[in-house]
Amino acid sequence: MKLLITGATGLIGKNLINHAKRRKISIHFLTTRKEECINSESLKGFFWNPEKDEIDDSCFEGVDTLIHLAGANISKPWTTKNKEVILDSRLNSTRLLKKTLDQLNIKMKSICCAGAIGIYPNSIDDIHEENSPLSQENFLQKVTYAWEQESEALSKNSINLSIFRIGLVLAKEGGLLSKLTPPVKLFLGTAFASGKQWQSWIHIDDLSRLFFRAVDDGWEGTFNAVAPNPISQTNLIKEIGRTLKRPVFLPNIPAFFLQLFMGERSLLILGSHRVSAKLILSKGFKFQFPYLQPALNDILKKKNDNLTKKASWQ
Repeated sequence: MKLLITGATGLIGKNLINHAKRRKISIHFLTTRKEECINSESLKGFFWNPEKDEIDDSCFEGVDTLIHLAGANISKPWTTKNKEVILDSRLNSTRLLKKTLDQLNIKMKSICCAGAIGIYPNSIDDIHEENSPLSQENFLQKVTYAWEQESEALSKNSINLSIFRIGLVLAKEGGLLSKLTPPVKLFLGTAFASGKQWQSWIHIDDLSRLFFRAVDDGWEGTFNAVAPNPISQTNLIKEIGRTLKRPVFLPNIPAFFLQLFMGERSLLILGSHRVSAKLILSKGFKFQFPYLQPALNDILKKKNDNLTKKASWQ
């Protein structure tokens, strides 16, 4: 296998690179920063600028597998300009990949694309499987839906195409826990609104293993990339407190405070998605961290976790 990764400098991309190195896989990655275009024996960087329709097409030389993660961070303020960046970064990058693969007449063995569980409607009661109804009622749903549509067009450029609707990623550096653990450490941990919102999560190492399992076995279709045991937001905060040995006793923060300060973006915290992992389990995938407490113990207590350290580019 020779792998090309987009979004390689992000949280998930770095972890994928570490997993690939452990498997002795040769890696190419695309970056919008020319200074990151390194060239080592196992890792090579190539410049692209999807906004300007620019790409170094030598990135595809010898590559048979593509993992496409590129997209601007959705946690930045949802100003009109940032909304355009968030949407365009996903659509333009995917279109540029397809355009270049078409021009070079390349057909990959496998293409894996990132999506998000935000494509599902917010609900306390519903359990979302891959064939559940989708929604385009809010900005996040519109972005994830449009992104999937563009990703599906890559099916003509690969023998196997898989799209992963990724849940809340738990990692040592960055991601959800980097925002939730500081207040808990300061005895300020609390949930928002009712706290009953479902949080469908996945340990970052399980997510990387899932991508490689899909590549190894030639998975096709759309898959929920979540652990099999989602948890309410209140219980998530309490479990973080238990792991850090900090009590969680403050009353929940009312929803209107978040809506006042965050506006539409508050749905990132107030949204509820109870997402099923039944399909990937049926395909034989074994989670290392199917339950939250062991996952938190691994991330928050384990000091020498080489897989979650910052990727070495040299």
